[in-house]
Amino acid sequence: MSLQLDARQRAMLEEMGVRLFLPAPTLEPPRPAAAPAVRRQPSPVVASPDPAPLPVVRAPVPASSATGPGVEMMEWDALARTVVACRACQLCEGRREPLLGGGDLQADWLIVGEPPNEDEDRAGQPFTGDGGKLLDNMLRALGLTRRDRVYLANVIKCRPGGNGAAGPEEVAHCEAFLRRQVELLKPRVILAMGRLAMQTLLASSEPLGKLRGRAYAYQGVPVIATYHPVYLLRNPADKARAWADLCLAQAIVRGEVPA
Repeated sequence: MSLQLDARQRAMLEEMGVRLFLPAPTLEPPRPAAAPAVRRQPSPVVASPDPAPLPVVRAPVPASSATGPGVEMMEWDALARTVVACRACQLCEGRREPLLGGGDLQADWLIVGEPPNEDEDRAGQPFTGDGGKLLDNMLRALGLTRRDRVYLANVIKCRPGGNGAAGPEEVAHCEAFLRRQVELLKPRVILAMGRLAMQTLLASSEPLGKLRGRAYAYQGVPVIATYHPVYLLRNPADKARAWADLCLAQAIVRGEVPA
């Protein structure tokens, strides 16, 4: 698997410190999925140990009621209003506004990041600041933009206060919204950027470094785990690994490797 890059894209990657001509990441032969131990145990499409489940609280998707449909039945407008009005956990107390996400509603790529940081909370959109610029550069190197074939979302819709950490209950409440976004978008691949995004989508407590480089599934959609752009700014040596992960995701979208 390889990507044909023009001179501009190559120069962009060199500026980011990404080495070119990396060994192509591979998918190992699939094996039959084992019976899941929990409701949402991920089903790797390659031969690898099943990730251990996270000790998280699973919030039920609200059922339909006289006041309107439950989350599992909502279209985009109703989902956005519900997220704005959500008071299910204490995160609503310190946020400016919740971040449902943004981008192309016909996206092939769904990119899921960590809980909103201060910059994202202030801007009202995911992946802003220097980390967002790095992500934009990597997308452009693939011939993508955040408004074309890409939708960006956060695993948690409100900015956590204090130390910036989100607990199991916050993750559980917001997962219903993320799950509905996946159902509405029907993306061809999900890129889970960062530890909490990976843990939520794969229901695994394994280190991110052990899970990247292979395809898993969430709601029937292939998932690739990789590093968050903010992490890459602090650890530039891992930019090449992140680029390899994006190349793998691109190959899945193009149908060049089995999903």
